[in-house]
Amino acid sequence: MERRAIGFSIVPLLLAGVVAGFAACAPLPPPNAEVVYVRVGPPRTRVEVIGVSPGRAYVWIAGYWTWYDTEYTWVPGYWVRKPHPRAAWVPGRWRHHGRQGWYWVPGHWRW
Repeated sequence: MERRAIGFSIVPLLLAGVVAGFAACAPLPPPNAEVVYVRVGPPRTRVEVIGVSPGRAYVWIAGYWTWYDTEYTWVPGYWVRKPHPRAAWVPGRWRHHGRQGWYWVPGHWRW
């Protein structure tokens, strides 16, 4: 039997798989952040009725689940005035990190 060279190298495929595997892992929170890990994931986000905006300079901050003592507690959404006309609100979110559990990434303003 004659062996033929394959037209591509397996090394780039393996490297791509390793990179994709690391990309799928949730990053750890910043080392200076106070983090509380929760073993149980948050409940589904509630559907909120959003009232009329108080003005063009306001943005709706959606409600979210927060961990309080031993359970999740709902924090209702609210209107807030933008700190800058072009500012955009990036909502907070719960992220899962392996065996440690879930942790909260706070929302913030993007300029």
